[in-house]
Amino acid sequence: MSLREKIETDYKTALKAKDKNKISTYRLILSGIKDLDISNRSQVDKKKETDDGDVKKLLKKMIKQRIESIEMYKKNNRNDLQEVEEKEVEVISQYLPQQLSDEDTRKLCSEIINSTGASSIKDMGKVMGELKKNNADSVDFSKAGAIIKELLNQK
Repeated sequence: MSLREKIETDYKTALKAKDKNKISTYRLILSGIKDLDISNRSQVDKKKETDDGDVKKLLKKMIKQRIESIEMYKKNNRNDLQEVEEKEVEVISQYLPQQLSDEDTRKLCSEIINSTGASSIKDMGKVMGELKKNNADSVDFSKAGAIIKELLNQK
């Protein structure tokens, strides 16, 4: 079962259960997927079908947007809106692989720095490339970037 089919099935289940929070979140996800379909079909030089990789990128982007919103709501003491965004993140993130913890990310970054022989901040691109090649689904790259900078600056 593809990721899109799983989301559509869960959406139908939420409709039957009349779970308003999940219904609205699933509608946002499905709308984003349809926009992605249109975008992929309208490309002149390389038309393609939307695959699970595209959907995962979309979901990561949606989570990132919501996390930014949560931070703004925290600063402005808007707990009602913050809760809505947090529930949306919960629903969206169940379709992505579990992200590594900060500690595991730091350990992985350190291992890659040692294996690539990176010694300065100039080697950051090489380290990030290696990290993306093998761990694209399980690492939060905004956290990883900060950790890699910190580790390389210590050398």
